[in-house]
Amino acid sequence: MKTEDGKSKEYVFITDIKITKKNVERLIAAGRSRLKIENQGFNEQKNNRYNIEHANSQNYTAMKNHYLLVQITDIIRQLFEKGSSILKALKKTAKEKSSNLLESFRTRILTDEDFTHLSKPIQVRFT
Repeated sequence: MKTEDGKSKEYVFITDIKITKKNVERLIAAGRSRLKIENQGFNEQKNNRYNIEHANSQNYTAMKNHYLLVQITDIIRQLFEKGSSILKALKKTAKEKSSNLLESFRTRILTDEDFTHLSKPIQVRFT
């Protein structure tokens, strides 16, 4: 693969997908994007968020547990950050819907036809 400055770079991907001339470019793009996502996540955890360093214990189980807790923490943080933006968007949407409903009450003229379905008795059948 050629970089922007014209130098060659070599990457190795392991896959069980049969590589053909048709799918090679797509597989390379998928592998590179996956690598980028994984590296960015790890680098973010290591350098910015949790300051993951070298071995912090001589107990292997303790190190694994610490790393797993960091992963769980990061997942919860990401869900919270994404969720809060989604909740803000939903709240705005609910507010807009409420405003639209109030505006329709104010401006829409109701006719007898609008009320006819309300005056008919509801029939319920039990079988």
